Amino acid sequence: MSFHQLAVTRLGYLLNEQLPESLMALSEAEFVVTELPLTVRVPDVLISATELVKTNPARYAAQDVRLVIEVLSEGTVRTDRVTKFSEYAEVGIEHYWIVDLDDPASMVTYRLVDGEYENFGEHTGKVNLDFDGTPLTLDLDALTTRHAQRP
Repeated sequence: MSFHQLAVTRLGYLLNEQLPESLMALSEAEFVVTELPLTVRVPDVLISATELVKTNPARYAAQDVRLVIEVLSEGTVRTDRVTKFSEYAEVGIEHYWIVDLDDPASMVTYRLVDGEYENFGEHTGKVNLDFDGTPLTLDLDALTTRHAQRP
């Protein structure tokens, strides 16, 4: 469990170091998937507009979430890969990334195309990604080590 928390903290930090000032990564922020019945999710990391984050909302609306990252843990694999996968697609979250910390650490990146997620890549090691025109570098192996390399 500690590796999960460390990875989530590190991911948020590394993303914020690389995102443009107009976007911000948040760890464990709530967002509303549906109003009726009320369904709230707390993804490991989400990215939203900095302007909105500065208003300090109690919860984010699904349309305000640009990217969700879930880090798998023993009790969340099915929820992250099945339930959240379909929920996030239904509400139009364009980017969904799933990190698996099992050795070797890996990440699958999905992008919403015509209402369904398409696999845009399976990654291990040091990953260079493009998030809506912003280059991002993540060292997946360093997510659970004490001294991660900065991009």
